[in-house]
Amino acid sequence: MTLKRYRTGDDGIDAAIVELAESTGRQDDLDMVAEMLVTAVRLAREDVGRGDLKLVNSALKELRHAFSVFEPYRSVRKATVFGSARIAEGDPAYGTARDFGSAMAEHDWMVMTGAGPGIMAAGIEGAGRNRSFGINIQLPFEAEANEFILDDPKLLNFKYFFTRKVTFMRESHGYALLPGGFGTLDEAFELLTLMQTGKTPLTPVVLLDPPDSTYWSHWTEFIRRELADANLISPHDLSLVYATDDPRAAAEHVCGFYRTYHSMRYVKGLLVLRLEREVGADEAAMLDDEFGDILVDGHIERCATTPHELRDCDEVHRPRLRLHFDRRSHARLRQLIDALNEATPV
Repeated sequence: MTLKRYRTGDDGIDAAIVELAESTGRQDDLDMVAEMLVTAVRLAREDVGRGDLKLVNSALKELRHAFSVFEPYRSVRKATVFGSARIAEGDPAYGTARDFGSAMAEHDWMVMTGAGPGIMAAGIEGAGRNRSFGINIQLPFEAEANEFILDDPKLLNFKYFFTRKVTFMRESHGYALLPGGFGTLDEAFELLTLMQTGKTPLTPVVLLDPPDSTYWSHWTEFIRRELADANLISPHDLSLVYATDDPRAAAEHVCGFYRTYHSMRYVKGLLVLRLEREVGADEAAMLDDEFGDILVDGHIERCATTPHELRDCDEVHRPRLRLHFDRRSHARLRQLIDALNEATPV
């Protein structure tokens, strides 16, 4: 291979990078490996402070380790539980989180939490150690992970919040948010922002209240009154969340998101929805009629596996729908997925 536009500018170093990249044996990914090496060399040769180098070095090592830990579990769906570290065992919210974790394990899902006390411990306790991941953040006032995941190989420790958040968003197929403080609300708003803007795939998000709690109902009212009614978000954006105080209903909602819908991918500017069942011509026509407002042009139509997906062995045997999505109406796209999941196959 030869380096193209992204180079160090030193022919000798660039040749050494190519040789080193080729020595990894990653023939299909040599360009990516080489570009990462170029970035490291360019950082070293530029006037970058040691603190900046530490940040890049730690972030890269944290992400690499996370990829390796999750790799054996790629085929297993995972739900993230967010909530306060300050909620003690015996609190109704603790029991709700524990029951949600247990319900997800019964559906053969795994559970991910922040690995600390409170809601995080409850989710892992409910799911069980073997079906749990702990995504811990190193803080001076929380010295170690909770007892349910401590010393487990599926416990990851992060220095930076941003690499930890990348791991949560990359690995999770659904979310349950219970009452919490600034951190929980930060995670809720960031998750919804990423889905609203299409920076992360659509996934089910449950606002899970314990019995008699008004935490999420008050939050939802604030969002509706201060954001949606003021046209700061689309009214459709509330479709990105589902509220309940029943942990088993929460689990059913998360799993139900994948009843018909499986995954999505963009191919040459078109959005391809990969499905668990065939969609008939009449159903496709009804979807096209109801959701035509999210199309740039054309129709929602059934399609075969694309050559790009065949090349990548990417869910090649699944039925598909294809649409020229406007790439901004993600809440409406969520409604389309809900319509697919709720339809009764003919």
